Amino acid sequence: MGQVGIGINMEFVRHEDKSFEWGVRKAAELGYAYVEPMVHWGRELLSEAGYFHSVSMLDDPLRIKRACEEAGVKLSGLSTHTPLCKPEISTEYLKQAIRFAAECGAPVVNTDEGPKPRWTTEAEDFVLMRYVLQEAALVAEPRGILIGIEPHQQYSKRPDGLDRIAGLVKSPAIGINFDTGNSYLCGHDPYEWLERVKDRLVHLHGKDISLSQSDTERGKVTGTPVGCACGEGVIDWKRVIDICRTAPRDIVLSVECGTVDQAERSIRHLKERV
Repeated sequence: MGQVGIGINMEFVRHEDKSFEWGVRKAAELGYAYVEPMVHWGRELLSEAGYFHSVSMLDDPLRIKRACEEAGVKLSGLSTHTPLCKPEISTEYLKQAIRFAAECGAPVVNTDEGPKPRWTTEAEDFVLMRYVLQEAALVAEPRGILIGIEPHQQYSKRPDGLDRIAGLVKSPAIGINFDTGNSYLCGHDPYEWLERVKDRLVHLHGKDISLSQSDTERGKVTGTPVGCACGEGVIDWKRVIDICRTAPRDIVLSVECGTVDQAERSIRHLKERV
């Protein structure tokens, strides 16, 4: 049976206008054991100025490792979302993210199929995704990095669609990064879906959905960037954690919320249930 750790996606400091290092220290201060940084290609003005949490993959990967070691937290994975249906973007991005993860010490890179091109057919999209995932798997396997496919977009919004994407390439490196909030907003039972994928689970996004968002968006969207504080929405966290404990590998529940206050309330709620 797997152990469940509590981590946080760095989106919780997006509106604080602070650096990545500041966000890692804040996560540790709140009591999180793991963090999930976001990385990007090239250079981004706000990140370079220290006003945004995302880290450029042109930086030294040890920047992430040192920040975590100094704060006393571990890495659950990297947020490396890139549109798998667009190989001109995603192939080299994902391969670089995997190499970056291996050097900074993150065991998982998370992604989804992304918005599809307007002109491609579904059959073509799955060929394009297979190409990207095969190229990525060839880089991930020898480095021991896992690729977490997340339910978030046009095909992965359905359990069958997520299974189809995750099964395009037969590789031990490819698994599921389940998102409780996205699965719920797509109109599905998140607990049944989590049970379905738990044997392939490599990471989990702990996203709660407020009652107001549920009322206005459920069944109309494929996901949402962040949720409300865990315990203040529709998700039963004890049930989620209990399912994760029956998974074959240890899982980090990486909270996805939008503010520091929500992060503080989330960990208080989750610690009572782990």
